[in-house]
Amino acid sequence: MNREYILLDKLDRVATITLNRPEKMNSFAGLMRQEIVSALDDVAADPEIRAVVITGAGKAFCTGGDVNEFASGEVKALSETVSSERHAMCKAVLAINSMEKPVIASVNGVAAGGGCNLALACDIRIAGENARFAQVFTRRGVHPDWGGIYFLPRLVGYAKAAELIFSGTTIGAEEALRIGLVNRVVPQDQLQLATHELALIIARNAPIPIAFAKRGLQNFQRWDLPQALDYESYVLELCRKTQDIIEGFAAFLEKREPDFKGR
Repeated sequence: MNREYILLDKLDRVATITLNRPEKMNSFAGLMRQEIVSALDDVAADPEIRAVVITGAGKAFCTGGDVNEFASGEVKALSETVSSERHAMCKAVLAINSMEKPVIASVNGVAAGGGCNLALACDIRIAGENARFAQVFTRRGVHPDWGGIYFLPRLVGYAKAAELIFSGTTIGAEEALRIGLVNRVVPQDQLQLATHELALIIARNAPIPIAFAKRGLQNFQRWDLPQALDYESYVLELCRKTQDIIEGFAAFLEKREPDFKGR
């Protein structure tokens, strides 16, 4: 698929999806949401890819929907198009969530509205010191989308999520780190390197247990301790039947880096 607004690069088993509309702060427009889905489907199906990075071109990560499309007053006349975009948005969030590969948001600037929640849908978030986060929906007369009401309270708790959504205020990178919205904050000029280094560490590890661990972690609020222990026992039995477990222990004994094949 030829993509107008999305760049997809693959290097060292890491795929980088770049939202590429820098002149408009990478706001969603046209078929951009569908292109994100296409890129996610591509990397999910690629057996060579072990980790995925989502970032933005230029000075912003993503500012959500293009306000010009809504401010024009033509939204009501484009109900079929809006429905298609919403469907693509949901598919993108579900693709990130269901993908067996870890997805890292590399937040290089402002992440607002749907752009903020796209970052929240990822497994890990690394922010540059210039990053800012805003749930601006109520200030625009709309409701959160991109899974915001699902992911935000799971990261920061109900009360803080309510404050951020109801007020629509913007917080900086350090505050986002303090409340648990992001995993780490790094100097702006080191963001790309720091993100790629983490993605490489993940990509070099055994992909089968990572895939199962991602699924298990997603259930941490649903399972009680016996259910979690049962799941761990089930996955350990599966791992014992893989070639990668033999490689992992052999590499440890031979004092070398393992070469996992995902088998």
